[in-house]
Amino acid sequence: MLRSASAQIFRQVVRHMSTDTSLILERSINRVQLLGRVGQDPVMRQVEGRNPVTIFSLATNEMWRSGEGEMTSTGDISQKTTWHRVSVFKPGLRDVAYQYVKKGSRILVEGKLDYGEYVDKNQVRRQATTIIADNIVFLSDNVRDRT
Repeated sequence: MLRSASAQIFRQVVRHMSTDTSLILERSINRVQLLGRVGQDPVMRQVEGRNPVTIFSLATNEMWRSGEGEMTSTGDISQKTTWHRVSVFKPGLRDVAYQYVKKGSRILVEGKLDYGEYVDKNQVRRQATTIIADNIVFLSDNVRDRT
């Protein structure tokens, strides 16, 4: 216990007295949770020399009332749908997602945000935001299967 406390105090002293930024180890969080419906069946892609990845889209909806009745139950209801690109690299989860995630399924995705660039087929540089999934919770069957 004393050794642990001493080490913690030493780290704090080094952090405050050092001008070398490489010694400062701060914690940070990059976490995201999305609850929505799958927009397309997953595809699995593999670039030569790299691990395969399962990719699918997920829609989340935001609803609100607008107009004169914002404080009451009257007024127009507006809705905005946001589409997210989800990539699954984790070996076991990647295969489960490819096999069981289906268009219309309601799922919860947990993971982290990743920003990147790519060059499209017209040689235009594009930016992309991707959710790197590390957990998927299946909440319902496919909507089409219920009818």
